Amino acid sequence: MHAWPATDVPALPGRGNPLRIHDTAAGRTREVVPEGPTARLYVCGITPYDATHLGHAATYTAFDLVQRVWRDAGHDVLYVQNVTDVDDPLLVRAAETGVDWTELAERETALFREDMTALRMLPPAHYVGAVESIPWIVPLVQRMLDSGAAYELDGDVYFSVESDPHFGEVSRLTPEEMLPLFGERGGDPDRPGKKHRLDPLLWMAARPGEPSWETELGRGRPGWHIECVAIALRHLGMSFDVQGGGSDLAFPHHEMGAAHADAVTGEHPYARAYVHAGMVALDGEKMSKSRGNLVFVSRLRAAGVDPAAIRLALLAHHYRSDWEWTDAVLDEAVRRLGRWRAAVSRPDGPPAERLLAEVRAALAEDLDAPRALAAVDRWAALQEAEGGEDTGAPGLVSRTVDALLGVAL
Repeated sequence: MHAWPATDVPALPGRGNPLRIHDTAAGRTREVVPEGPTARLYVCGITPYDATHLGHAATYTAFDLVQRVWRDAGHDVLYVQNVTDVDDPLLVRAAETGVDWTELAERETALFREDMTALRMLPPAHYVGAVESIPWIVPLVQRMLDSGAAYELDGDVYFSVESDPHFGEVSRLTPEEMLPLFGERGGDPDRPGKKHRLDPLLWMAARPGEPSWETELGRGRPGWHIECVAIALRHLGMSFDVQGGGSDLAFPHHEMGAAHADAVTGEHPYARAYVHAGMVALDGEKMSKSRGNLVFVSRLRAAGVDPAAIRLALLAHHYRSDWEWTDAVLDEAVRRLGRWRAAVSRPDGPPAERLLAEVRAALAEDLDAPRALAAVDRWAALQEAEGGEDTGAPGLVSRTVDALLGVAL
């Protein structure tokens, strides 16, 4: 599977700061510096239906900033993202709409690529679907069966959470707190015969009328969590730098994935830091596919909204905060974009070296994009009020905003 085209990232003078970011597993903000020249990042991708809503866009904007901060600090970045192109929600939507599930997945994945391109998201080096990763998944499941970390139940294969002594360290939740979330987020805590109510599905035996593949495990398809583990281990290996996604993935998805990886490799940790973006709401409720209260990037673009304004609207909120999308949020982003473009269109202006330092410092401190935007606002206001004589300043501001915030002026 191919990703989307990359945009050029302008070179900036000097070098950026080391990244400090909030690690869910540590429960605090800490410095995450790659151990080698290459930073390794895995961000969980979409299940391709209802793409791309603003909740998706907010999450991927956050991890686009991670890439930009690392690159500015002198690191290469190896970024991997998956596409869950076979899963129960996708199959349900395909049945509801009368569309073949493969056609639905391909159409929505293509739309996602278009939106990511429009929003100037730096693409992953490896963009991998669940279906194409089945040959990597099957040996991992077999290894867990052989070690006793997994067991069969009526042809299905489950992971035993009690086999991992580190289980619970990612989300920092108790089993009592996990149970309701597990049921809400794709788990089956009440299935008879399971060793533990939290045990997740690794391999689902073929069901009538559902897609399946013939493998050494029998005919079937993979569970959700093992998909990402197989892709990450293949392209990043253990102890990669950041596992990312929305806050609703901390449990069960990232917790289970970490446990799977520990069991398969006998090593720990799976990721050195777990980073989670907040949720976007609409009309007072979390924006979600199940509620249907979604705002789509493609529809905003079709209505003539500049993608740079959409990106600025997302950047106006700290990535870890939960916030609500409103017309006022977008209107302010459109006005901000206009002010910035007017400011850099002049042949000279106030010196911009301090602005570059402020934007670097803000983003390196837990991706504080609102603080970075405020720094650019101050420079633009000074440009409008007083101007300046530095002929290189408008260009440096343009390059700073492009390279670090991903907004083309």
